[in-house]
Amino acid sequence: MPTQAVHIGRQPIYDRAGGVVAYELLFRGSRDATGADRSNSYATSQVIVNAFTEFGVADLAGDRTCFINLTRDFITGELELPFEPERVVLEILETVEVDDEVVAGVAALVERGFAVALDDFVWGLGHERLLDLASYVKLDLLGADPTGVADECRRCRAHGRVRLVAERLETAADVDLARRLGFDLYQGYGLSRPQVLSATSLSSSRAHRLELLGALVGEDADIARVASIVMGDPGLSFRVLRATNSAGVGLPRRLASIHDAVMLLGTVRIRQWVSLMLVSDLSEANEDQLIATLTTARLCQIVAELLGAPADAAFTTGLLAGVADLIGTPVAELVDRLPLTDEVAGALVEGRGSLGDVLAVVRAYESDDVTFLLTMPVDVMAVAHGYLAALGWSMRTVGGLGA
Repeated sequence: MPTQAVHIGRQPIYDRAGGVVAYELLFRGSRDATGADRSNSYATSQVIVNAFTEFGVADLAGDRTCFINLTRDFITGELELPFEPERVVLEILETVEVDDEVVAGVAALVERGFAVALDDFVWGLGHERLLDLASYVKLDLLGADPTGVADECRRCRAHGRVRLVAERLETAADVDLARRLGFDLYQGYGLSRPQVLSATSLSSSRAHRLELLGALVGEDADIARVASIVMGDPGLSFRVLRATNSAGVGLPRRLASIHDAVMLLGTVRIRQWVSLMLVSDLSEANEDQLIATLTTARLCQIVAELLGAPADAAFTTGLLAGVADLIGTPVAELVDRLPLTDEVAGALVEGRGSLGDVLAVVRAYESDDVTFLLTMPVDVMAVAHGYLAALGWSMRTVGGLGA
């Protein structure tokens, strides 16, 4: 299938006044899932990839903080976190064995500016070694002894800077206990169950990601080759654009092309995202529709050269027009989710400017609009030759993936 549904769970975290101040983002394998069926690096990678490159953190959480569970691989740096610390809290799961390597990893994350939460904290299991690094401590109140919880609260507060989060509040009595003990934040089914959000995602070829990862190895990655590989995969192109619009990137300018996005993100950040996408193991795209989408993008690039329009921006315009068709999303909605220049956005939504003229020519040729073809500002035979060249390039590109 060329598209797939992606899902993410979102459970509110409340302050003492009852306002939602954060969301914990949770792995969900389907829309009707009531819990996570995985708690490993796959699940964490899926949450990160989906949150930042499918939904967008702003769409998921607005201006609120996101809590994301981490496994040991992410804590110790074996898997990179390809986003900045703003508005993200990293939860250290209770299943992580705290040794010197984990302590050093958490310290490094805090040094980078990340806030850390200790999940399901229990004294005596070793996680107290991380208390001086933590900003949040989450205590499980389900069936807990009030006296024991009060004692744990006192011991945690002795470390001063931590905020206490009461979790697994299943009943009104649990919520009342948490309030009496003075917890700072509140989470649980007794307040709100996780909501499963779904979106349609364009699948990205695993082989293409492997090729890109190979091109990114080493300090002297060829940025032109990297951009070329990204441009050859609509799903990967879309995710790279989405990554530039994720929280913490801080765009100094809007983007006109995939090449701009690659240059802006840099090879290190793209390598981190590609590594996560490999771990998340998304399914491969359908060959016929992948070829059609790439052909549209390539033909836009060729027609732009004939009309004197910017070729890289034309490729991106055609690519996103095809992506919108593939995932069944109105192009205006797609544009709202991406950090595009006014020229590209205007061409896609309103058909404005030289890029709008390019897209109109390509759409007319693809739909065999004879009336438009007879009046368009470029020779129809040149477009026909361009189409054959674009189709051949697309078939070779997809064939090179082993699709």
